[in-house]
Amino acid sequence: MWVFGYGSLIWKIDFPIHRQVVGYIKGYQRRFWQGSTDHRGIPGKPGRVVTLIKSKNPEEQVWGVAYQIAPENVESVRAHLDHREKGGYTSVEEVFHPDDDTPDPFPLTIYMATETNTNYLGPAPITDIAQQIVNSVGPSGKNTEYLLNLAEAVRKISPHVHDSHLFELEAEVIKLCEEFIES
Repeated sequence: MWVFGYGSLIWKIDFPIHRQVVGYIKGYQRRFWQGSTDHRGIPGKPGRVVTLIKSKNPEEQVWGVAYQIAPENVESVRAHLDHREKGGYTSVEEVFHPDDDTPDPFPLTIYMATETNTNYLGPAPITDIAQQIVNSVGPSGKNTEYLLNLAEAVRKISPHVHDSHLFELEAEVIKLCEEFIES
């Protein structure tokens, strides 16, 4: 079993892995369009976390990390991830393109939220999303921590890639936090 980390699974791996490979999937965009009422927000005041949205460009890439799960851990890791991603995520199969000496792309499981789940918030102006992130806290901590850790992790695993939505949102959140400190 292989699982794709494109959000907190890049920087918060809380299950046993056999191997990890940096790379990408095609035909998607990473967007902060999923509400979080169980980790980075609360019911009535959701935070925002990432999901994958189908891109109009089939060659568009989302970079992340593929984690191989050893056969003896597949059942327990799947149960763990099903629970961890319970807030509106479903699993789908996609093709992963490794950025190493692995000869061929391979299939893996992706947990992604769809527009039909109750926590889906959809698109909004970057300034509105940033404001929501700055003001959201949940059982797993501040929503700003999620965003800033993700931006740092993406830069670390794929420094040659510019994720405009992620990095513009990061800049806006930093600006809002600095304005708050100054006031």
